[in-house]
Amino acid sequence: MPQILLVGSELPLLEGLSQSFAALGFAPIVAQSLHEAREVAAAHAPLVAVVSRRLAAESSADTLSIPVSAGGALVLYSTGRVDPVNLSPTMQRSVLADLTLPLERNRLMALVQHLEDRARATGRGGAAEHEPRPGH
Repeated sequence: MPQILLVGSELPLLEGLSQSFAALGFAPIVAQSLHEAREVAAAHAPLVAVVSRRLAAESSADTLSIPVSAGGALVLYSTGRVDPVNLSPTMQRSVLADLTLPLERNRLMALVQHLEDRARATGRGGAAEHEPRPGH
């Protein structure tokens, strides 16, 4: 089952996302720091890393060093409650999406499902990732 890495300090939001991803057949993991995220991803690269926009703005290099699996992607999120932070042009080009959560939760779920389907169709996932998910 594909792993989804959720990175940030908004624990209630990340826990809700984690439950939603688990219900869709993904294996969500929550990390509270970029350092912790890199360690988790180094052991098993996630299909998608969903990272707090604030953390990404504070350390673009650390964010971009989080490995994702072949066909995977980096997605940023903000909660919309704080002033938007500026991202470097490199960071802007490196992310698949920059979402406001929980408002765009359904969009995030659809993006992740599309990436998983694309990775499965192109044979870029591991053997465990080719097992059918519930509802597929």
